[in-house]
Amino acid sequence: MGSTASDWLARYQPWRRHAEIGFWVVVLGLQAVFNTLVAWIDVRRDVPGFPLWRPAVWELTSTLVIGLLIPAIVALERRFPLRWDTLRRNLPWHLAGTVAFSLAHVGLMMPLRKAAHAALGETYRIDDWLRVLGYEYLKDVRTYFLVLVAIWSYRLLMMRMQGEARVLDPQEPPAGTPPAPPAPAARPERFLVRKLRKEFLVPAADIEWLQAQGNYVGLHVGGHDYLLRSTLADILEQLDPARFARVHRSYAVNLDQVAEIEPVESGDARLKMKDGSVVPCSRRYREALGR
Repeated sequence: MGSTASDWLARYQPWRRHAEIGFWVVVLGLQAVFNTLVAWIDVRRDVPGFPLWRPAVWELTSTLVIGLLIPAIVALERRFPLRWDTLRRNLPWHLAGTVAFSLAHVGLMMPLRKAAHAALGETYRIDDWLRVLGYEYLKDVRTYFLVLVAIWSYRLLMMRMQGEARVLDPQEPPAGTPPAPPAPAARPERFLVRKLRKEFLVPAADIEWLQAQGNYVGLHVGGHDYLLRSTLADILEQLDPARFARVHRSYAVNLDQVAEIEPVESGDARLKMKDGSVVPCSRRYREALGR
């Protein structure tokens, strides 16, 4: 079971971005088809002979704009994650996000509808904008939070497949031991990884590079990516600065694992790692690697 899941995940990673985009294309496409048919059937009850192309245009333009706005929802959720400990602080940002999402949805959708109707020799006109904005907002709030649920569900699935790591306390005192005076924090020598109901240890020295991923940091070890709930800055404070260096706003590397530094014209660089991967290096961090 574990080997099969690991093999599947390894094959999936190169296609992950394509699969994520494909998921939304399929889901939104099916939604557009079903909504078109439902709207057409409802209108034909009162208006016999109502053409199918009209609800098709309405739904396709709406769905297209929603698809274009999904990356903005993903970015906002990464910037203001919704968890129990952040709910009170970040929920207002998402409530404001629903308003911005709805305004952008309507603002981009209506010109597309007008253009489509004009191309087919008809005029698309809105007589009561307040009613339309209120109606669309009620639908957009539902859509916004359904997108968030899909993001959370997918992230939970990938976390379970990839494995979630935590820093392993090198010395945990026995129960009942009096608290010792505070001492400088020891650098973690290994991480405990939970994956597919199994636990194992990952030595800190085996980490090849790290990548910030929203509320997590991906620890890349031997071709696998283990997620640690932390920020990149926080985990770098715990790792050995003689071995690990930040090279980008979202990346840090194990200097022992850098095989080649390839400068680019902008002053940045690409780091070719010993495992064959390529990590971006910003110009402001190149001094950490030496020139």
